[in-house]
Amino acid sequence: MAEGKENTSKEIRSSAATQRAAKGFTRRLLLQGAAAAAGVASVGPFILREGRAASGSLKIFSWAGYISPDMLADFEKKTGVKATLTEYGTNDELLNQLKATGGAGFDIIHPTVDRVPNYVEFDLVQPLDESKVKWDGCLKSSVEGSAGMGGVVGGKRYFAPADWGTEAIAYDMNKAPLAYGTASYGDIWKPEFAGKATVRGHSSLIGIGLWLEGQGKLPHPIREQFKDEAKARANFDAILKVATANKKAVGQFWSNENEAQGAFRTNGCVIGQTWDSTAVALRKEGLPVRFIAPKEGALAWMEGFAIPKKAENLEQAYAWINWFYTPQAGALYTNNSGISSTAVGAEAHLTDLNKQFFADAYPGDALQKLWWWPIQEAWYVSIRNEYQDRFLAA
Repeated sequence: MAEGKENTSKEIRSSAATQRAAKGFTRRLLLQGAAAAAGVASVGPFILREGRAASGSLKIFSWAGYISPDMLADFEKKTGVKATLTEYGTNDELLNQLKATGGAGFDIIHPTVDRVPNYVEFDLVQPLDESKVKWDGCLKSSVEGSAGMGGVVGGKRYFAPADWGTEAIAYDMNKAPLAYGTASYGDIWKPEFAGKATVRGHSSLIGIGLWLEGQGKLPHPIREQFKDEAKARANFDAILKVATANKKAVGQFWSNENEAQGAFRTNGCVIGQTWDSTAVALRKEGLPVRFIAPKEGALAWMEGFAIPKKAENLEQAYAWINWFYTPQAGALYTNNSGISSTAVGAEAHLTDLNKQFFADAYPGDALQKLWWWPIQEAWYVSIRNEYQDRFLAA
């Protein structure tokens, strides 16, 4: 239980190196093919645009565990705006809530970029007034790269990047040791881990798909299944066969952060396919859980802020985005959640534990091999959920 309270010599030695690695990644490698962010300057002290949002309230709908009380207090101190937070556990929960209200009830939501077209399709969000966003505070590569990942639809931007993270392999360093270069999604399904693995239904199928693709055992390249229903079903048929044959490895399925952490903390799991935030939270508790990108590539995603169709506090919503695009706010976010902020300069304010986590999770060429989630259109999500349900019921 000492880890997380002690600054080990390893962590101290790595601090400068990991900070350089973080800065090098966020400025050059955040999005494949995106422009470099060199030359983007940090913004100065946060000032509300024309002072118009220096009062009032803001209703935030975000992921469980992402926004801390310290963040809400700092936002209120810097802006005068009182924010209230409601949390959700999955993208589907967020989408269904907004569909139920027709885009009402909240001023800011926190979707994954590849799902933004779903919200546009159902007319649940409004285009951003880009003149009200202080884009210089956000990494240029994330702004430009997110456009083709779902952030811009029909020529209009609906998405302000807030963070990026991955889903890869969490493991108990004592009971299921792994090493970069050999670690694979296939390790989760090894016989020696029977009953001790934790995975999420739909994303574990993609992990298996990447494992099979690496062996030449998938009917079609996995990215093609996101664009063609016939190829999606052919691939999922092959993936489901392997998944059901190895289902005995699963000790617990997870669908949200609390469940994923609980699998390791109390339910005996020693390996799994989880979010990075799961592993860093357990590491902060002193548990021997670590996180590594597999040789097939960590599943990478980006999240950000969007404004619902019927938001009532628009100026306050833009105040939140602009506050978030300051180094201090970005660091508050990453130090709390373990998820990397897109705020320029945030990496300089991270704790040593978060810097060390980053270095351990993405050694070597791991950052170049990130596997970014493609846009998931409604038809694909329906098929994906169908095969997930078949896996869970098998």
